[in-house]
Amino acid sequence: MPGILIEYDYSGDEAAWQDAVNTFIANVGNDARLQGRFSYQVNIKKDGVGRVHYGQWDDEETLAHLQSQPWFGEFAGKVREFAGGPPKNDGLNCYAKTAGLNAE
Repeated sequence: MPGILIEYDYSGDEAAWQDAVNTFIANVGNDARLQGRFSYQVNIKKDGVGRVHYGQWDDEETLAHLQSQPWFGEFAGKVREFAGGPPKNDGLNCYAKTAGLNAE
């Protein structure tokens, strides 16, 4: 499964950052086309500054659908702002994983 890892540091307005992340996660959750086909996780490193986003999708059609949504572009722009420029990102291909935990 293809994916992406995005990393940056952020020490600005935490409420603005949380609002952007929560809005993006809600938009993904409300998009029936993405259900079971795209997952996204956002983490804060223990230092409180480092941010790590991890996305994974089943195929290129799902990625194209995601990227075509206006809220995707808005979020990508906010991430660039939070990072102070383009964040570090690496494309991934999942080799193996556990079943994982269910989000509540």
